[in-house]
Amino acid sequence: MAINLLDYDSQALADFFIKIGEKPFRAKQLLRWIHQFGVVDFAVMSDLAKGLREKLSTTAVIELPQIIADHVAEDGTRKWLLSVGADNGIETVFIPEANRGTLCVSSQVGCALACTFCSTGKQGFNRNLTVAEIIGQLWIANKTLAAAGDSGLPYTYKSVTNVVMMGMGEPLANFENVVTALDLMLDDHAYGLSRRRVTVSTSGLVPAIDRLRDRCPVALAISLHAPNDDLRDQLVPINKKYPLKELLAACQRYLPAAPRDFITFEYVMLNGVNDTIAHARELVKLVRDVPCKFNLIPFNSFSNSGFARSTSEAVREFRDVLMQAGYVTTIRKTRGDDIAAACGQLAGQVKDKTKRTVRSTIEAAR
Repeated sequence: MAINLLDYDSQALADFFIKIGEKPFRAKQLLRWIHQFGVVDFAVMSDLAKGLREKLSTTAVIELPQIIADHVAEDGTRKWLLSVGADNGIETVFIPEANRGTLCVSSQVGCALACTFCSTGKQGFNRNLTVAEIIGQLWIANKTLAAAGDSGLPYTYKSVTNVVMMGMGEPLANFENVVTALDLMLDDHAYGLSRRRVTVSTSGLVPAIDRLRDRCPVALAISLHAPNDDLRDQLVPINKKYPLKELLAACQRYLPAAPRDFITFEYVMLNGVNDTIAHARELVKLVRDVPCKFNLIPFNSFSNSGFARSTSEAVREFRDVLMQAGYVTTIRKTRGDDIAAACGQLAGQVKDKTKRTVRSTIEAAR
């Protein structure tokens, strides 16, 4: 079976070339062809010797996820549904702004953590994505957006300048593949992104946060969503294993290695659940020892969610409490909700191995 070179970072490619009797510096050449020039045909790689190109064509491939659907929202947000085989699909979202283009990347087919307000979690879990399937999302976005620049669409498309691991799945539950993909994102011979422009969002896998700090410290975001353990246990079940005290301690340990001097706390605003002024004041006390900023996220509804979006007034009052306490606080603008591309809406196609989908259907029918 041919090796998919899209799974390899610089070191793995160098080892591969040594194994087939070639010089390891070829790895940097190949990285540039694949990730900077968007070329997957060995025959086109003109600075590789003809004999090497022929050898590669018989021993290796460069295989990407296939695009099933491509939707563009009224605000320019673009969402791709990508096939990853066996009737599974993942979703990737590009958010264009005046001075940057942010790609929201998936790390798993579905998610095993089952956060109650998340559409992906409701779908259950199938498997981790490979490195090729993770980095392939960035490759496809750059390639497609470059082509769209000449399409006449009334939107300004730019190449990806920022990556957030906030798509389908829990990134730190797929640690090795995610970190290898991060290495490629940061590699100057591949995508050359800075650590400040790559963010990993986690629901709170404490040991993996420590591993990320030691292995590949990029910007860190925590899906917090509650100011106390009782409420967070209900909304983010992993909290029962890694409660807030342990999570915040991990954040403090992460900061000395982080490319930014703060942790971002993400907080989905759920009407009547976690959005009162009392919750905001409790949140201020909770994070007093952690340099941080807050990103308040209006809840984006999906079928049978059981939750409603907080009112604009409640969100503003909540924000004001945090800001008065000295915390930088933003309210995330909802983007792409007309194509179900907003935060918490990504669903894709998941052949659920957890049977969560069946259980949810039964519970909804009761």
